[in-house]
Amino acid sequence: MSPFFNSILAQAPSALSSAMKSFVLLGGGTVGAIVVHGVLYHFAVEFAKRTHTDVDSLLFKNTRNSARSAFVFLALQLLTPLAPIAEPLAGILRHGVAIGLIASLTWLVIRAIGVIDDMILSRHPLDVRDNLRARQVHTRTRLLSRSLVIIASTVGVAAVLMTFEDVRVAGRTLLYSAGVAGLLIGFAARATISNLIAGVQLALTQPIRIDDVVIVEGEWGWIEEIRSTFVIVKIWDDRRLVVPLQYFIDQPFQNWTRRTADLVGSVFVHADYRLPVQRVRDELERIVKECEEWDGRVCVLQVTNAGERTIELRALVSAADSPTCWDLRCKVREKLVGFLQSEFPECLPRVRAEMESSEKPTADYTHKDDIGATDVSLRRYP
Repeated sequence: MSPFFNSILAQAPSALSSAMKSFVLLGGGTVGAIVVHGVLYHFAVEFAKRTHTDVDSLLFKNTRNSARSAFVFLALQLLTPLAPIAEPLAGILRHGVAIGLIASLTWLVIRAIGVIDDMILSRHPLDVRDNLRARQVHTRTRLLSRSLVIIASTVGVAAVLMTFEDVRVAGRTLLYSAGVAGLLIGFAARATISNLIAGVQLALTQPIRIDDVVIVEGEWGWIEEIRSTFVIVKIWDDRRLVVPLQYFIDQPFQNWTRRTADLVGSVFVHADYRLPVQRVRDELERIVKECEEWDGRVCVLQVTNAGERTIELRALVSAADSPTCWDLRCKVREKLVGFLQSEFPECLPRVRAEMESSEKPTADYTHKDDIGATDVSLRRYP
């Protein structure tokens, strides 16, 4: 037998013994970490049940898996240097365990942010009559939580990359040329960076909020979702308009619910000059009192214009929110038109024309005038 195989056979018992020791050490550490995690979480959940808030119980419940993973990789990180593993396998194992620990901690932080975000939003429902405070909380919480998730993810990815020697060398090289590299990176990512900064501005100043009624690019709709770089506007016909965050910083737009959800809607009706306006005003008051959409604040009828053919009546009515205001306007318009048709049909818009007849001849002669054959006006000239 060759000396090579002899050396392998000679080292086999020691290598097998080292592998078994490493397996027992790392496997036992993994099982121990899982047991310790289970015991600690059991006591933590029992303690959370006795508190007056559900923050801790929700946090423990939704971060169980990520915390278990972090416990396991932390145990492996502590036990790997003690395992009798030869190089380069030991270096590869330590590197993999370090990456797993960083990923587990990042996952744990992201899950914790999501739990806190959901808990805050659940305590401020939007389906209430006056949801201004709830819309403020939803907007600020979603923007800040997503910004924190982006920061945590970026830090986690950067930490994983820095475990590689080549990446560290490249990082030091970029650090030495930070001026030029910073300009290049900033120019390439200017749109993303500007939207992220706009997200922070929106969270602080809140020109728009979740469920706000806005008019953007001529489209009427609701702010359905605010992401880290764009906003989704739900159009009234169920279309979705995706708008960059920077748009709401740079461009003018209409926000109908900036201070409150209450709105005043207008209804225009054109009628003849003979229409008794007071009768229509009384009918408007009767109509809105029968409509459940009216909130009782505003009911006004005014003549806002007088043209050459008709007068313009404007009815102002109020409602609790924009969808209700739209329904109220449609009902008032329909009932006012029906009232005019049934009570004052002669006052509907019409076109007047006056025909005049005159007995004065339109020519310089009449049928009584005789025109002879020798009349000079009848002669033909070559």
